[in-house]
Amino acid sequence: MSGHSKWKNILHKKEKTDAQRAKIFTKIGREMAVAVREGGPDPASNSKLRDCIAKARSNNVPNDNIKRIIERASGDGASYETITYEGYGPSGVAVIVDTMTDNRNRTAGEMRHYFDKFGGNLGATGCVSWQFDQKGVIIISKDDLDEDEAMLSFLDAGADDVDTEGEVFEVFTAPDDFSSVREALENAGFAILEANVEMVPQNYITLSSEDDLKNMQKLLDALEDNDDVQNVYHNWEE
Repeated sequence: MSGHSKWKNILHKKEKTDAQRAKIFTKIGREMAVAVREGGPDPASNSKLRDCIAKARSNNVPNDNIKRIIERASGDGASYETITYEGYGPSGVAVIVDTMTDNRNRTAGEMRHYFDKFGGNLGATGCVSWQFDQKGVIIISKDDLDEDEAMLSFLDAGADDVDTEGEVFEVFTAPDDFSSVREALENAGFAILEANVEMVPQNYITLSSEDDLKNMQKLLDALEDNDDVQNVYHNWEE
């Protein structure tokens, strides 16, 4: 229905997650800590924290770690600010980078360095975000589910759209409905593999040059390996 499919990208991320578990735990922990400071330590009244906990569990963060992060966050003196960077990769690929940092100057310098080094350029706020739509994206394993019945359940739970291509369902929601839809599907027993509010590209760019392909992958790897980077979105058709 939506025509948007990125399950290969998610599989790639999960393979990297297994190889870099400590780094992923740190990033999720930082996100949870910010959620606690913004909305309190009780997930029952803090939907952002509930979403973070669900994300942590889907990435196999142990429950003891989750509990410690929440307990520590209230007394943690570290102050992180959320900054989004936008720019272009090789051949005009649009890239959006969400960061959480305790040093704006350091992060800005590193972002500029990555874009310059790998054939792109860092741009002004808004230079590429108009090419994306913000949506809740929930990835659900098809397993032995009846496709028609599952789609009815997704739509009844408040989903806006469903992509049925491939081995998973991609369920799309409005950003404000993401938490309630995710919780409804979780409570209904669906196997949720990934759930986030994301910037979804409206169109994709295919790279043909070998140099562009190598540089684009190097740019994404450098960004995702940076401790301050939380999310990277792009419209490269991998």
